[in-house]
Amino acid sequence: MELDRIVHEPARLRIMMILSGVESADFGFLLSTLGLTNGNLSRHIEKLESAGFVKVNKTFKGRLPNTSYQLTKKGSRALTQYWENLDVIRRTGRV
Repeated sequence: MELDRIVHEPARLRIMMILSGVESADFGFLLSTLGLTNGNLSRHIEKLESAGFVKVNKTFKGRLPNTSYQLTKKGSRALTQYWENLDVIRRTGRV
């Protein structure tokens, strides 16, 4: 049983868990909720976006740029599969 290394990294797992519970979340919300640095959060988002797990939306709120994130269907499936695989590992003790 192999765990998806993209999802398994703790910060990315936390990002995906947050996004699974909301329609979308902006950069500032994720930053304050997760306690990551700007660069660290950006790098994790890049990894998730590259994997097709997160969609990045860039807009403006008035004159200020706003970046928000959504979990994609692929990301939702990957998260579900991750938890299912983890349950199998816990039940069987096999990795």
